[in-house]
Amino acid sequence: MTQAPTPTADTVRRLVRSLLKESATGTPGPDIRPVAAGGEHSTWWVGTRYVLRLAPDREAAARQRRELRLRDLVRPHLPVAVPAGVTHGEWAPGLTYTLDTAIPGGTAEEHDVSAVGEADLAGLLTGLREVPVRQAETLGVPRTPPRSLEALRRMAVPAAERLAVADEFDPAPLLHFTSPGAAQLAAQAGTAVLVHHDLKGEHLVVSADGRVRGVLDWTEAAVGDPAEDIAGLALAVGSGAAVRAATLAGYGARPCLRGLWLARCDTVIRLADRLEGRDDSPLPLLRTQLRRAWEAILLERVSDLREDDADEET
Repeated sequence: MTQAPTPTADTVRRLVRSLLKESATGTPGPDIRPVAAGGEHSTWWVGTRYVLRLAPDREAAARQRRELRLRDLVRPHLPVAVPAGVTHGEWAPGLTYTLDTAIPGGTAEEHDVSAVGEADLAGLLTGLREVPVRQAETLGVPRTPPRSLEALRRMAVPAAERLAVADEFDPAPLLHFTSPGAAQLAAQAGTAVLVHHDLKGEHLVVSADGRVRGVLDWTEAAVGDPAEDIAGLALAVGSGAAVRAATLAGYGARPCLRGLWLARCDTVIRLADRLEGRDDSPLPLLRTQLRRAWEAILLERVSDLREDDADEET
């Protein structure tokens, strides 16, 4: 198998010169600098107006091509911005790029989301639920089955105990989340919607006043469990804000609590993996996500779920 090329600053500079007319007049052109945040794409700031993303392999290129079509599908349904493409093509044989207009603002890792911003997130969740699933699947968006919360809980318990030994986490709250509780929060049939599936702080564009202005990177989008996006918001903005946004979007107690516990188990497992050398994510970020996911909220008693919650979700 041929080794995929690695994009360099020179690669990006040459590509940008060929794309932007202002760079083809003999002037130096805009500054080119890599985006600090991680991700599977090689992502570069092009001056202050554009963002260039280069797919590193053919699988990522296929997702990027799908993303371009999906963004056009979801844009009319959302109250927040979706990146708009200036141009796209191939930067190497079979490897795609997209040059997008930058959405002004910082990230949810840089700015706190305000109460009005929570309403923006509610509009995001509402809009995603309104996107026609069949149209998304026609574009190639995959359908993913819901994860087993019980299997995740079983993985999280020993991970939490290892974190306790390292003085990183008190496992008591997780130990109170039992197998019957996980079973009660199993995904309900017929609730699949379009989910971003990678909602995290770096993918939420947040302005200094706490409004959510845009959502980036739709390459992982899928038709699946809406609790996954609630879980993503718990990691990005905290459990309280995530549950309030989901409730405003019309989700009942069951999907809210399911999303909360998906996030909690995920953060415990990932932090344990990082401390044991099986994950290379930034340690401060994982600790922050753990703290956010384990925020205490009022909607905590699984035993209070009503049987008609499933009806509220439809």
